[in-house]
Amino acid sequence: MTERLEDIAAAMMAKGQGLLAADESTATIGKRFDTIGLASSETSRRDYREMLFRADEAMKAHISGVILYEETLFQKAADGTPFVDIIRAAGAVPGIKVDTGAKPMAKFPGETITEGLDGLADRLKTYYEAGARFAKWRGVIAVSDTLPTFGSVKANAQALARYAALCQEAGIVPIVEPEVLMDGVPGDHSIERSAEVTEETLRIVFAELADARVSLEGMILKPSMVIDGKKARKASVEQVAERTVAVLKRTVPSAVPGIAFLSGGQSTEEATAHLSAMIAGYDLPWGMTFSYGRALQTEALNAWQGKAENVAAGQRAFTHRARMCGLAALGGWKKDLEKAA
Repeated sequence: MTERLEDIAAAMMAKGQGLLAADESTATIGKRFDTIGLASSETSRRDYREMLFRADEAMKAHISGVILYEETLFQKAADGTPFVDIIRAAGAVPGIKVDTGAKPMAKFPGETITEGLDGLADRLKTYYEAGARFAKWRGVIAVSDTLPTFGSVKANAQALARYAALCQEAGIVPIVEPEVLMDGVPGDHSIERSAEVTEETLRIVFAELADARVSLEGMILKPSMVIDGKKARKASVEQVAERTVAVLKRTVPSAVPGIAFLSGGQSTEEATAHLSAMIAGYDLPWGMTFSYGRALQTEALNAWQGKAENVAAGQRAFTHRARMCGLAALGGWKKDLEKAA
């Protein structure tokens, strides 16, 4: 792989492979560890990530890139091997989450603005030297009968565009992630409302990217799927696929090399089924794959339980889920395949 942004993006969108989002903050992974009764420490976080990154079959066959948290980018395995080297050896591209989180937006009740632009140019240079070749920034869009406001969407789109431009200047492919929440408050919106908000959000995001002179060929879009709110779920797999593809075709230029979906509030199987239905059922102008965190990791975490003797079980669980997602990225996942695990 060359250092051209277009080639890095192409490697990230390798056919039948996708991105492992292992970029949980220290606070977030602490909450995940709470579910298995494990204390979060630098060592336990290292051991967990090492279990995933050393799952050879999963990493080599199904994972094209790994989004890391800053701690993990610079971390080493128990034997002293840098995690970045382990990821590269598996043929995957190391990446880094660079935003500092969504914070309440002044004068906009119920909405947030993602922070982290201050000092980002210098941080990107450090991340590049450490081996990161792509980055991620998440903008969070609330949904209700009255939200989002234009001002909130515009501010988050401008931040995404500024971040993307800084990344490309640093030789790093930006993942642009405008997440329209399905599990926010109140979470009772219809799929029609989700489609309306997602379409308007993406229109604004791409207008801002154009204004910031971001090269579309050197970026990846990480959107949420068009899906009804978590408290109002009734849309079928086919409806989610149809609505999502329709909105994306209206808003995402064909110059964008790839779309890597977040799983955002969906169950592991839902996220897999929806992705597979989109790829199997539609003629798409861009590559399409997964960029999953919980949907790839939950089964592995539960199998591992923080115990050294369970590492192999955790890796088997991760490999199975990565294989299922890989099949979905080819449009070939079927529910019956889950039973064969």
